[in-house]
Amino acid sequence: MSNKYWVPAIERADLLLREISKHPNELRLIDLSKRLEINKSSLYSLLNTLETLGWIIKTATDSYNLGSTLGTFNSMYLSQFNLIQCFYKEAQEAVSNIQEHIQLGTLEGNDVVYLGKVEAKTRVQLVTEPGMRFPAYASAVGKVQLINHTAEEIEDLFPIKTWDKKTEFTTSNIEELCSKVSLAKTKGYAVENQESALGFHCVAAPIYNFEKQIIAGISFTMPTNSWEDKFEAAKEEIIKLAANLSKLAGYQEVSKEATTL
Repeated sequence: MSNKYWVPAIERADLLLREISKHPNELRLIDLSKRLEINKSSLYSLLNTLETLGWIIKTATDSYNLGSTLGTFNSMYLSQFNLIQCFYKEAQEAVSNIQEHIQLGTLEGNDVVYLGKVEAKTRVQLVTEPGMRFPAYASAVGKVQLINHTAEEIEDLFPIKTWDKKTEFTTSNIEELCSKVSLAKTKGYAVENQESALGFHCVAAPIYNFEKQIIAGISFTMPTNSWEDKFEAAKEEIIKLAANLSKLAGYQEVSKEATTL
């Protein structure tokens, strides 16, 4: 955006609110002045204005917290958020870039329920449709939604004696599933190689909400003859799309800098 229409005061307010949100009930005026490199006189006026508007509150120790007005804004935003609508809007560009199908699914018990699909202009057709259920252990979009589960929780979800193998490559025991979920957690994405159908591969990423909970997963699906050439690009695209949808759902990722301060 052109600097012609940039408002520095709003930028400073944004920086201030972000800093307070990272360190609630810790920072006083002098601390914020040093961190943000804003002189104390200007910062005092900014803090006073935000406090009057209810965007921040000043504590008994002269430190600051976010105020109730921001909580109201957050509630109003979340009430208008619709995951499926956002998916269909945001996924179009990713599908156009990779030219493969993208699916959205949520975890219900030990199944994935597909919520949406954006198709590329290709002759390849997927058998799964919105509303269909599919075993989570046999899909990348299912596995990626298990990454915050403990091994014990995964075992409880899949008390299966005989695993339904969709192909010879389908995950077929709890140890194998836990291993694949652990790898997905390390990488930040999950892959599935011919587990749901022969000749098809998937790469999936998780969608988080404002409570930092995984609420769904999205995945690219493509045939073997496209997998080697498109995997890296599809992986980056699906991770970016998941991050965008998470942000729209209110998720705020904690920066490495914030965790080390």
